[in-house]
Amino acid sequence: MNIEPLLNDFATRSFRDVADQDYIAARLSYRHGLIPQFHWQALQALEKYIKAILLYNRIKAKNINHDLAKALRRTKRLPFELNLSPTTVELIKHIDNFGRYRYLETSYFVHGPKLVQLDRAVWEIRRYCRVLNYELKLPDGSIKNMLDLEIGKIERSVDQSPHKFRVMGGTLEKILDKKENTARPALIWQNGFFTGKARKLVKSPAHFHSVNAPLSLHPEILEEVLKYIFIPRDVVNAYKEANE
Repeated sequence: MNIEPLLNDFATRSFRDVADQDYIAARLSYRHGLIPQFHWQALQALEKYIKAILLYNRIKAKNINHDLAKALRRTKRLPFELNLSPTTVELIKHIDNFGRYRYLETSYFVHGPKLVQLDRAVWEIRRYCRVLNYELKLPDGSIKNMLDLEIGKIERSVDQSPHKFRVMGGTLEKILDKKENTARPALIWQNGFFTGKARKLVKSPAHFHSVNAPLSLHPEILEEVLKYIFIPRDVVNAYKEANE
């Protein structure tokens, strides 16, 4: 049995398709001012997209967990380079800093057009979220590796309207193509990247919001809290170091 197509199907259905849904959920959370949920759902989406890329290219990602920085470092092993804008790199850092902590273990803030930045980040990363390194048999019987051609298409996509770049069989594309899909309004709302037509202007709220974590206000309760719940080791160490 050829297991390769099955692994690719796993990457598509378990990572890319679920990430598409996480992304829409993140957009809904941001629109309604649910910032912790936006951070977590955005992290889930970006994490799954990157893990899908790694699996499509048979690069192990067992110990990445929810660490986006580690996931990006692992992409250095790909047979191609992810072409990400500085805006996307900064957004990934922001989500990595705050998205992992779901229980207000650490303080957080949000400032600026983070939804627009997430739309761009998903569009840029998702372009690589498919099988790119494959071989095609030509009419003359020769075999051609298609990686360079596929990467060329991705590189040229930045010179076109973003909505023109489509991932064949993608969940987002299916939602866009079906106007009666109930998830479609959440996807296209003020979205300049995933939409039915070119958009030169979007009006998305730029939230300014910050919250102090209970432990940042009262670090003296740390040891007592640890008796009852799990707190990530890096968070515990950070609080201990800050209060030595």
